[in-house]
This record gives sequence, C-alpha cells and structure tokens, in this order.
Amino acid sequence: MKEIQLLKKTLHAVMNNYSVQENDKYRPVWHLSPVAGLLNDPNGFIQFNGQYHLFYQWNPLACDHSNKFWGHWSSADLVHWQHEPVALLPTEKFDIDGCFSGSAVNDDGQLVLVYTGNVMLGETEADRTAWQCIARQGEDGEFKKQPVIGQLEGYTGHIRDPKVWKENGLWYMVLAAQDLKKQGKVLLLESPDLENWTLKSEIAGSELKDTGPFGYMWECPDLFRLDGQDVLISCPQGVTAEERRYLNMYQCGYVLGQLDYSTGDYPHRPFLELDHGHEFYAPQTTLAADGRRLLIGWMGVPDQDEFSQPTLAYGWIHMMSCPRELRIKEGVLYQLPVKELEDLRSEHQHLIGSAETLPTFEVSSAELIISNTGDFEINISNTLRLTCDSTGITLTRKSLSSDVNEVRYWDQTVEKLQILIDHSSVEIFVNDGLGTLTSRYFPQDEKPVLSFSGPATLEVDYWVLKAAPLVKAC
Repeated sequence: MKEIQLLKKTLHAVMNNYSVQENDKYRPVWHLSPVAGLLNDPNGFIQFNGQYHLFYQWNPLACDHSNKFWGHWSSADLVHWQHEPVALLPTEKFDIDGCFSGSAVNDDGQLVLVYTGNVMLGETEADRTAWQCIARQGEDGEFKKQPVIGQLEGYTGHIRDPKVWKENGLWYMVLAAQDLKKQGKVLLLESPDLENWTLKSEIAGSELKDTGPFGYMWECPDLFRLDGQDVLISCPQGVTAEERRYLNMYQCGYVLGQLDYSTGDYPHRPFLELDHGHEFYAPQTTLAADGRRLLIGWMGVPDQDEFSQPTLAYGWIHMMSCPRELRIKEGVLYQLPVKELEDLRSEHQHLIGSAETLPTFEVSSAELIISNTGDFEINISNTLRLTCDSTGITLTRKSLSSDVNEVRYWDQTVEKLQILIDHSSVEIFVNDGLGTLTSRYFPQDEKPVLSFSGPATLEVDYWVLKAAPLVKAC
C-alpha cells in the first residue's frame, strides 16, 4: 500500500514540475539532473550486459532529504542517457525511512543492488539504526529486497553506504560506520554469497593507525584496484577547516595503499582531497569492460547552502558531475572527462594571444582547453572568477546566502586547464587531470559569457557543446 501511495505522489510531483522546465535557465543540457525534487549520491554505477547503469538518491516529492528512493538511468555511451523504472522505494520495515546509498554488482548474470535501509526508531539521531540490504533483479526487471546485515556491535546507528566487489571468489564490502566514541571508520566485510557477511577489520578512519582525529563519519567509501594501488575514496565529515584546504562543509578525498585480503590490513598513505572546488561529494566508481576505472560524483555538499540554490524555484536541486576516467601517476590520482564526451563538441575556435586581447566566449554549454604562460584571470558572467598565478589557482564566487566570498584553492603550478561548463556548473581539470575544481554557479545572464584578462600569453581551444537530452526508452 505504501508503494502505491509513494508512486501516486511521485507522478503528481513530476507532472506538476514538467510545465516549468522551458523557463529554467539553470537546467543542464548534457549533465544528469532530476526531473523533479532532490538528487544526491550516485549509486549502483555499473556496466552490465553492455549498458552503463547509474542509480541515484532521489526524493521526487520535495527538494529536501526525506523520502529517499533509488532512481535509475542507463546509457550505451556515457553521453546519452535514458530513464529506467524507479528501482527502490522505502516501503519495508528495514528501509522505511529511506533507501540510502549503496552499489551494484553482477552476480553470475543477475544484477544485484546493495544498499542501506534507514530506520528511525525515535525523533533524534541517537534513535537511528540501519540495515544493509540486497535487492536482486528478476526477469520482470523488478528488484526483490531483503536485509542481510543488522546493527553491528561497537558502532552507533550511523552505518551506511556499502560498496561491494568480488575478489578471488569472495565478495567484499567497504562500509561507513561511526564507533561508540563517535569516530568515523571504514569497515571491511567478507561474504561467500552476498547474504552472509563477516566483519574483518577497520581499514581506515579517524584515530586509526597513523591518522589522528579526522572526522566523526567517513561516508560513501569506495575501494578499488588501479595501477598497482588499492584506492580508497571516502567522504569524512567533521574535519576542521584549514586556511587553504578542507574548506567545504564535508570533505571528499582518497588514500592509496595495499589491502591484504587475508588479514584485512590496509597500510595507506595520508588523505588527499579529490576535488578542490565548492561542490563535489559522494563519488562512485565502476570498472568498464575496456579496463577503464570510471567515476561520477554528486555536484553538491550536504548542509552547505544547498537550499539557497535558485533551482528550487523550478522544483529541482542538484546534478551529477560528468563521467571521469581515473589514473594514478607518481602517487597521485588523476581525473579527466571520459573521451566519449568529445562527441558533444561543435563550432570549434583556436586562438593564440595575450589574455587581455582574447574575445569573449559564450559559455552556456562549452568546453575550453587553455595552455598558459604567465598570470591571467577568467571571469564567467561576473559570477565565478578563476585567478591563475605563480601560486596556483584561486576560485572565487559569492555565497548564495550572504555577501561573503567563497574561495577555493589549488596550490601547484598551472600549465594547462580544461574547463567544462553546462548552464550552472563548471568543472575544471588542471594539468591533464592532476587537479580538479568542481563548482555550481548561477549567473544572471541568459547567455553566460567567459572573458580573459591579464598579461599571460594563452593558447585557447573553444568548443560549443551540443545538448544530450535524456532519450525516451522504447
């Protein structure tokens, strides 16, 4: 009965929101965004039977963090996506207060979702508990849910976001947890069948090994093998801001190490931020059939002025990053837009000259590649400013809720920038992916423009990027 009620309300919300889309200047034209309501974490990113699938946290009923469903898109090429039926709704006793984040695996030809069922036993956060659940897809395309892991001894009810993979015939899971001292941990679990799980160890977290105090929760963990390293991505909450790093409300970053599957030991290097912009959180990766490790992130940060965004007037909030390919070079994780996005390029210009003599570019949906010598500044519709000098990059915008400037930094020598812009988002890739800065911005102009200033001599390639609207499923 609850499922029918939720579906009726969802249909009503989508129908009400459909009519305002034509007037929405902030709606992206090639990034993924919700039809209505709130989108947050990417979930269940997988290539299965030749198709990419991306599930996502979705509240279609309101622009807030209640009523968490799993929406579902699919794509053959990472560029053109289509809607699939909603995968999960919070309808059971073990997920009644939300189908929280998780992952997807191929279990001998069957698509299986692994997620957290959120259950509130009272009015406060202390009354929270959680189930780790699986949902197996049947021949009719529907997912049948069941709980497989209950509350773990020694941890609070903040246990969530299972990421699962298979290694040497066994299933492994990394899971975010908070211990009874309210320190964030990443747990490693093992299973022969996705249903019976054993906790092996704490592999990373606050006050663990050489890590000092570092947050009360490490959300959205993702562990994978890449270029000879075991990479752990996670999102620590409660990290103290410093002058030029850890400046978002919550952080997103990674460590590199070597996981011993037999013992659960994971010696690793110090934590590094994955992105240096204003909005990037809860990324998830998948291994493509061609061997690439691909990543998609959420262009949002919880509790960080998200409900001051002007898209609320149009009945939606938040979007996904572009798909990215990951590599490791000299002990650093690199990110670049997937090569498939080059299919969106049109109307190319190539220019060389001093920054102050370059023309203004229209950037509603655009890509620029800039090679530089010297200092310069980029101004995007007087809304977002990028200053490049000998210290690195300073990225500045006005707060959505005050007159304060919100400044982010990348502190290394800049040789090359690749910038992707889509109506209300900017993704900046530095030095062929050595650094990234991802930010939302909300220009007043109907057609945003980008201009240069400064003494630097620049070589600029500019493309208009074509729209890639969601296609209709047959």
